[in-house]
Amino acid sequence: MAKFMDVHHSMKGITADQLREAHDADLAIQGEEQVTFEKAWADPESGVVYCLSEAPSAEAVQRIHERAGHKADEIHPVPLTVS
Repeated sequence: MAKFMDVHHSMKGITADQLREAHDADLAIQGEEQVTFEKAWADPESGVVYCLSEAPSAEAVQRIHERAGHKADEIHPVPLTVS
């Protein structure tokens, strides 16, 4: 499985509760596409939200986000990481 970072640009003013709700909506159906959403971050001021996932493809990530009601604006593969 590959890692992906997706970006949402239209979530200005998002609260921690709303971010949790959106993330939980993804988690509830992620298994149907063999996606595992690992973490989500948000900047309420700019409206940008980032989600890190492991999935068979970017298309699988997008399908989950669309079904959960928050289509990603960008999805980027993350082939290299360091800690």
